[in-house]
Amino acid sequence: MLQFEEMSLLKIIFVTSNLNKATEVAQILGSFRINVEHVDLRLAEIQSDSLEEVAEASALEAANRVGRPVIVEDSGLFIKSLNGFPGPFSSYVQKTIGNKGVLRLMEGIDDREASFRSVVAYCDEKRKALSFTGDVAGKISYEEKGEVWAFDPIFIPDQNGDKTYAEMGPVEKNRISHRRRALEKFAKWYSKT
Repeated sequence: MLQFEEMSLLKIIFVTSNLNKATEVAQILGSFRINVEHVDLRLAEIQSDSLEEVAEASALEAANRVGRPVIVEDSGLFIKSLNGFPGPFSSYVQKTIGNKGVLRLMEGIDDREASFRSVVAYCDEKRKALSFTGDVAGKISYEEKGEVWAFDPIFIPDQNGDKTYAEMGPVEKNRISHRRRALEKFAKWYSKT
């Protein structure tokens, strides 16, 4: 007679002040049987051209403040014709000029190629950060489509026709997103530790 051992859920603390991001992370990691505890902290964000450096510095701060192993996530929209802008400064650009400002910068530009990148950084009691990156290629739309947060209404991933992230809905987006790709790499590593 076969006996099946019930798989226990792994747990991780995710630190962010962004409730939308916390919801996405919990849904995605839940599909890998990892339970997410959300800790709402505003973290200092270093200025760097590297998303990895930004995420790893935030993970170190978060682990120091929480006192337990944590993950944080940072993401950026990289637009080819704007030399990768806004890149690691995406959060600031979203707060200051928003989607409408990005679309104004893109007026008259035919090359709409862009990519969305996510970096999930893990830091434990040893205070050494480890990062996992996920990228999705796509393009910038000519107008906002859909009503979700951040750059979702203007980013069209290559693998999904002409629908923006915002038009997909959370289930469809979470299957293909840059965040999904980074979290999947983290989940596979974390499950083996």
